[in-house]
Amino acid sequence: MDELQQLNTWEGYVDWRNKPALRGRHGGMLAASFVLVVEVLENLAFLANASNLVLYLSKFLHFSPSSAANTVTNFMGTAFLLALLGGFLADAFFTTYNIYVISAVIEFMGLLLLTVQAQVPSLRPPTCALADTNTSCQEVEGGKAVMLFAGLYLVALGVGGIKGSLAPHGAEQFDETTQQGRKQRSAFFNYFVFCLASGALIAVTFVVWVEDNKGWQWGFGISTATILLSIPAFLLGSPFYRTKIPIGSPITTIFKVLTAAIYNTYKCKNSSNAIMGVHSNPSCMTNSESTEDEYSHTTKEEPSQIPTESLKFLDRALINNSGHSVFHCTEKEVEEVRIVLKIFPIFMSTIILNCCLAQLSTFSIQQAATMNTKLGSFKVPPASLPVFPVMFIMILAPLYNHVIIPLARKTTKTEMGVTHLQRIGTGLILSIVAMAVAALVETKRKRVAVDSGRLNSSEPLPITFLWVALQYLFLGSADLFTLAGMMEFFFSEAPISMRSLATSLSWASLAMGYYFSSVLVSIINNVTGAYRHTPWLFGSNLNHYHLERFYWLMCILSGLNFLHYFFWANRYKYRSTGP
Repeated sequence: MDELQQLNTWEGYVDWRNKPALRGRHGGMLAASFVLVVEVLENLAFLANASNLVLYLSKFLHFSPSSAANTVTNFMGTAFLLALLGGFLADAFFTTYNIYVISAVIEFMGLLLLTVQAQVPSLRPPTCALADTNTSCQEVEGGKAVMLFAGLYLVALGVGGIKGSLAPHGAEQFDETTQQGRKQRSAFFNYFVFCLASGALIAVTFVVWVEDNKGWQWGFGISTATILLSIPAFLLGSPFYRTKIPIGSPITTIFKVLTAAIYNTYKCKNSSNAIMGVHSNPSCMTNSESTEDEYSHTTKEEPSQIPTESLKFLDRALINNSGHSVFHCTEKEVEEVRIVLKIFPIFMSTIILNCCLAQLSTFSIQQAATMNTKLGSFKVPPASLPVFPVMFIMILAPLYNHVIIPLARKTTKTEMGVTHLQRIGTGLILSIVAMAVAALVETKRKRVAVDSGRLNSSEPLPITFLWVALQYLFLGSADLFTLAGMMEFFFSEAPISMRSLATSLSWASLAMGYYFSSVLVSIINNVTGAYRHTPWLFGSNLNHYHLERFYWLMCILSGLNFLHYFFWANRYKYRSTGP
């Protein structure tokens, strides 16, 4: 390849035919727009059933309420956690392009199984009356259960691969060596969340209505057709995509550096010269002279990666030529692992927020179910309450991108206006406010139940469910700020060899938030049940719960979590050229 051709190609990137990607032809907003369209279809296919799956399991497959809830929680948590696998495979062996296509096909196969089971009565348990207690009402078992869980977890595997590859595939279309490219990438993440919300809006309104009124086979069928449609929609953008070439397993690099640092530290401490000090032994001295050479081999698109002073123990993974080690770690590898360890506390600080978000699909819906859900003559299904944060996100995302950010850039005189960590912090603060609002609304709801004499009644309370919508709006705003901020932060700050895996941390945080919510409820019930006759969150009547105390506890935990986040965010030094 001559010098002119090299100047016209994107170093480290290929097109869909595995040929060098060309400047002016591959990448840019046009390529990313295909990803945004696909995200609408992908999230519609996933949430169309996930948002209402608990009803299908309990009503048609005869799961008990607790079993149905646990099955849905496990399914969604697993799907988001598998995003790490999708990101890892995209970075290490395949590309984000290939992982998306493979994952979409896997999800299609899973949804096809679920559609067939919903359509064919012989593949489901016999129908029975709710009051019937005979064996015909036992939950699905045997081969029918195998078909159900095979379908669900094929969907989870496919969703995980898509979540771990689609966002980084869109983000890598932009040239981050230019200010314009970084601004476009920031706008992409805002509109990615907007498109995610757009798919969710269709799912929790139209598809949920179809499932409730026309049958679940139609709901599954819509999801199956939608994910199938997303594949050609994605492939249409093939002539415009540029795709990062996988350059090895990021997990291997992380473990190699950590193991080398621990091994060399132990070896030096136990060397014959240890009594005179580690640095008196030449074989225990790190070699910093090669830093310039190591970093001169990074790709032109890699943001400057000047070795940092933090986490100095990792320097033990490096020994000079006079030393002997079973490991060989370069300065670049050590610095990459140092960066990953630095962003890990930020990731941990977002789990509590996602634990708060998990309440929107559990207790918040149950609260609304006890209240007056009529808007005029129309009765709103409690399961459609997510429409409030979804619509708010769809309004706020363009507003943030076209109004708030330009004003912030003029005010701060900086390229980003609002940094990634400031966005995440704003979301964490909003989650604190949301939990306080939720606690106050629950206090008001229970007061109305007492005053109206319906504390022990199942009749709707004389209070509108729009009060509950307040916590949805605050948490929806928190989700917009934090999710978009996390995805852009992890992508831009992570080493180029680990970007898909790092971006997947956003979805892994959501999965851990779901899991932690279940664990927290169990702990609270065990602790409060030890000194009370009835735990805080136990029983069939929500009016007897102490849900307001649980929300105040979540508010306190969110406040402590923000202090933890502020400590790490305040110490964090950006490595990229973005903020």
